Amino acid sequence: MGNIRARSDNGKLFFDFRFQGKRCREQTTLDNTPANSRKLKKILERIEAEITLGSFDYAKYFPNSPMVAKFTSSARGTPSTGDTPLFKDFAETWLGEMRIQWRDSHYDTMCHTFKKHLNPAFGDKAVSCITKVDILNFRSSLAKVPGRNNGYLSATRINHILTPLRMLLNEAADRYDFITPYRGIKSLKVPKTDVQPFTLDEVKLILATVRSDFKDYYYLRFFTGMRSSEIHGLQWKYVDFERRQILIRQAWVKGKLVETKNDGSVREIDMSKPVYEALKTQLKKTGNYEFVFCNRNGEPLNANNITNRIWHPLLRHLGLEKRRPYQTRHTTATLWLASGESPEWIARQMGHTTTEMLFRVYSRFVPNLTRQDGSAFEHLLKTTL
Repeated sequence: MGNIRARSDNGKLFFDFRFQGKRCREQTTLDNTPANSRKLKKILERIEAEITLGSFDYAKYFPNSPMVAKFTSSARGTPSTGDTPLFKDFAETWLGEMRIQWRDSHYDTMCHTFKKHLNPAFGDKAVSCITKVDILNFRSSLAKVPGRNNGYLSATRINHILTPLRMLLNEAADRYDFITPYRGIKSLKVPKTDVQPFTLDEVKLILATVRSDFKDYYYLRFFTGMRSSEIHGLQWKYVDFERRQILIRQAWVKGKLVETKNDGSVREIDMSKPVYEALKTQLKKTGNYEFVFCNRNGEPLNANNITNRIWHPLLRHLGLEKRRPYQTRHTTATLWLASGESPEWIARQMGHTTTEMLFRVYSRFVPNLTRQDGSAFEHLLKTTL
């Protein structure tokens, strides 16, 4: 942020601000009085707003300043690289520094985002020369990029692309002492998640029809709320039959075991009777292997292979609407809620640190809040399965 200061020798006020990574001090002939200070502060506010928007013309405000030649060669000016690195160079440094904080899969995603989207747009610009207009134009261009299903990139995807841009520019602004151009840019509004859980009757139909070698697998999918990566990474050492708990400690992501998604994801899932019996049955099949659900070589199942060869064909066969496998997790949550389980207990089972997501995503499935544990759900299954 800039300031209005007074000279120590004559008491005259001067502007002190940063532009394109350089400190700028422009003198005035005004004495140091409250009225003059307020007047210059209003001008400084306009200057900083225009810098943020990328429309600042140095010569307009300070036509006789020797700094004009450094910053502009036209009416709006041609940005100089100042003393800050190019975006692509700083991105390489920043990604290297952040890698230790991220899972490998997240690091790979971030690198892909920079390579495909951010470096082509900003790579050859100095980080201090990127303007708010540049960012807004880039965001608009993303809305025209082809996406899935013959559409365009969703608001969620665009926000995910812009998040590392915001993080990098904020970090660069802190290091090189310039005003981040990302100020005032809000994330695009994302439509509320519309979950499509299965009804209990549909779950019963699926379990009665699915291939026998995948029946136990889908019992866990429908009645534990586990993510695909958590189920595929589940090892027998994390199945506690004595306490009837599944310990979530790791996940199978892109062909390797990794730590769970976040601290809240480390949890213990209480086994209902159907889940307990399904795991006991599965133990006879794969108990000699490390992973609970695995192929003949003892390796974890491939999520895409199961989706394309088992899941979607099964839904078509039963005449059910095509849905992502993740809807089984939503189904678990809605069944727990429908049976009257405590939201706090459900949040712990799902790996949520608070109940906020339950009420935001599943609010229309909450009939009452009377139960405190898993017994109501157990009773629901016992009377219907």
